[in-house]
Amino acid sequence: MKKTLSILLLVATIFLQNSGFAQSQDQRKQQYNLGKAGLAIEGYDPVAYFVSGKAVQGSNKFATSYQGVLYYFSSQQNKDLFKANPDKYEPQYGGWCAYAMGATGEKVEVDPETFKITDGKLYLFYHSWTNNTLLKWNKDEKSLKSKADVSWKVFIK
Repeated sequence: MKKTLSILLLVATIFLQNSGFAQSQDQRKQQYNLGKAGLAIEGYDPVAYFVSGKAVQGSNKFATSYQGVLYYFSSQQNKDLFKANPDKYEPQYGGWCAYAMGATGEKVEVDPETFKITDGKLYLFYHSWTNNTLLKWNKDEKSLKSKADVSWKVFIK
């Protein structure tokens, strides 16, 4: 009887841990900018921003998922770098426009080719032919970043 109870308790604990993990991943996926294809950064390689200093399209050949978010990479080396330290390479604010997150607390699409790395963090921005939010961000980065940090916490509760 004790053995059966212990096994049931173990199974229940594992189930609850796994369902919490799955729920956490689902919540994360709902908050991240994954577009219609379900890809982070529209399939751009998050590591390339750091190692190449430019936006580079990734390939499904070098895909990996981190906490429910799917990323593409342009090389196996970049994929390996990401897997070793994903928090270093993930874009801030779930890949949404950093300026909009700071200015209005809203999730706004980005142009993956409009980015900035500050203090080892990747920030992405909306950019159309009439509006480049990176330029606005640069004018008041400290204040906007502080506000964006607060706004993003509301989404990831």
